[in-house]
Order: sequence, then C-alpha cells, then structure tokens
Amino acid sequence: MDLVAGRHVAAERRPIRHLDPVLLLVVVALMGASLLLVYSATHRSLEAIGADPGFYLKRQATFAALGLVVVLVAASFDYRFLKVYAGMIYTAAIVLLVLVRTPLGTAVKGSQRWFELFGFQLTPSELAKVALIIMLATFLSEIRRSGNELSLPDVYGATAIAGLPALLVFLQPDLGTSIVLAAILVGVLVVAGARARHLALLALTALVLVVAALQTGLVREYQLERVRALFDPANVSESALWNREQAEIAIGSGGLTGLGYLRGTQTNLDFVPEQHTDFIFTVAGEEFGFVGAVTMLLLFAVLLWRALRIALLAKDPFGTYVAAGIASMFAIQMFVNVGMTIGIMPITGITLPFVSYGGSSLLANSVAVGMLLNIHMRRLT
Repeated sequence: MDLVAGRHVAAERRPIRHLDPVLLLVVVALMGASLLLVYSATHRSLEAIGADPGFYLKRQATFAALGLVVVLVAASFDYRFLKVYAGMIYTAAIVLLVLVRTPLGTAVKGSQRWFELFGFQLTPSELAKVALIIMLATFLSEIRRSGNELSLPDVYGATAIAGLPALLVFLQPDLGTSIVLAAILVGVLVVAGARARHLALLALTALVLVVAALQTGLVREYQLERVRALFDPANVSESALWNREQAEIAIGSGGLTGLGYLRGTQTNLDFVPEQHTDFIFTVAGEEFGFVGAVTMLLLFAVLLWRALRIALLAKDPFGTYVAAGIASMFAIQMFVNVGMTIGIMPITGITLPFVSYGGSSLLANSVAVGMLLNIHMRRLT
C-alpha cells in the first residue's frame, strides 16, 4: 500500500502533470491570429510588385513553428539552472549589443539593430530582454535569500544591471526597446519589495537622465517629433502625424464587427506604414472591428493573468521574479503598441508580442513563455 501511495505521489510531482494548458492555448491563439493578420497586411503589396503574396505568411508560419519548439525546450529543463548561467547569458547579450554596432551589424533606415544571418535578421535587443529578466531575478533573489530587505544600493545595483543594455539599445537608436527594459526593471523591483521612496529616487534619477539626454542631443529630432505629435499635434509636421492618423482611420473604419477579412481598405491600399510589424493591431481593428480588437485584448489579458498567477505560485523568489519580469515585458509591449495605434501613446516602434511579424521577437517571447511554463510545472518540486 505504501509503495502504491509513493508511486502516486511521485506521479503527482512529475512536472508535465502541472503544465499550464491555458497559457499554452493563449499563445497558440495569438500565433494563429498573427498568421491571418500578417497575410492580410502584406499580400496586396506583394502582388503589386509581382512577388509571392504568401512570402511573409510562410516566414511567419516558420517562426511560429520554431517558436512552439522553443517553448517546449525552454519548459523541459529545471529553470533554476538559469541562476548558474545568468552571468554568462547576460554577458553574451551585452556582447551582441556591442557587436551589432560594428560593421558586423546591418543598418536599415538609419538604425543599426540587426545581424543578417542566412537571409534572416537576428535582433540582439530582443534577446537582451530575456537575459535582463534572468540576471535581475538572480541578483535580487540572492539578496532576498539572505533575509535582507532591498536597500537603496541594491536598487541602484539592479538599475545598473538594466541600465547597460538599455543604453546600448537606446544608442542604436531604439527607444521602444529601452522603454521595455526599463519596465522590466521596475516590475521586478516592485515585486521584490523595493521601498516606495527608493523607487521615487529612481524615478527622479531617470528624469534627470532624460533631461540630460535632451540637452546633449542623444534624443534624435524624429523621436521628439513623435512625442510632440501626441501632446501638441498642431505644431508638428504632417509627416509626423501620418502614421497615427492612418492607424486611427483604419481602426475607426472597422466599426463594431469590421469590414471583413482581407477587405480592409486602409490595409489593402497600404495607407498604414509598417502594418505587418508595429501597426499590426490596425488590421485587427479594421477587418474584425471592435469585437475582434477586444477579443485580442482579452487574449493578452489572459496571458498577463497566467504570468502573474505563476509569479504568485512560484516555489522560490527566483521563479517569482522571472515570472514578474516576463509579465512586465508583455504588459508594456501590449500597452504601448495598442496605445500608439489608437493615439494615446507616442509611436516608438514596439511590436505586439506573438502577433507582429518578426522572428527574433517571436522566438524571444517563446523563450519567455517556456520559462513561465517551466516555473509553473515545478512549483511543487
């Protein structure tokens, strides 16, 4: 009897028995939506130049298939091993961010953010998000394991860890990803128990650095124009308003139920720039209407709910901080991306997780979901 009971307990503790099916299904649903929206956003323009209308669809389908494999791989090993290799992972991310600024990197539209590999673009800043989450979780969990509360030097230590990749990404220039890295830092610090006054001092320091960046010219004119377009649209150029206006027209024309799949006029006539990447949400709004847009937002709400739930259920502080960092990463990207398409956030080039076209982003997000599943599966072991 005891032997049978022992086998039963061992079976109950097998990690695979505690897989989070809801999280996995939400990710698959978002990837499926991505295939529909990417095809709609690109097929007409490809047909117009005599190219394969399914070119971007096929590539995104390949990325999605690889992403699911990455999810399973990232979920298969014990996530606590990541603490051992956190320094190596973080250092590798920093090295890639430095190398991408050398002749090894590829410049596109004035930004040097990618490596060209076998016809694909590898974006180190996407990998840096995951590396930062792991490094911050390791740093802060070691402090909390000793029983100490976070001190101001600890908060600034974590800030220094996040500040280095954020600076390298900002210089590419990539303001959007810099914002994501800052949000990850704040999210993990809050969950780790940083005091309100320490966070206030951190915010003040950030404000001083922003003012310094403005005074020294590190913030480029087109980036300032995007901010002015949100707060003072009457005093900016028409070109600075174009993206936001066309996105708002596309979403507004969808009405309650949308114009129908592949029938969006703004989408088919290419009025919205970068619609398969930064402005993919406008396709959902125009062709599936308010119902489709809300459905997608509900999927993201479930994604964030599961991430936060996993943070609460995690067995150790390291797992909690990793899950909190991932939740912060997804939340800021979703909020800013959707916000800039409806005119409540400046345009910063942040993609919509699992939905926007792009291999590096999809694979990095897949690693993050794999880690969430990993933490959830091992919460009892």
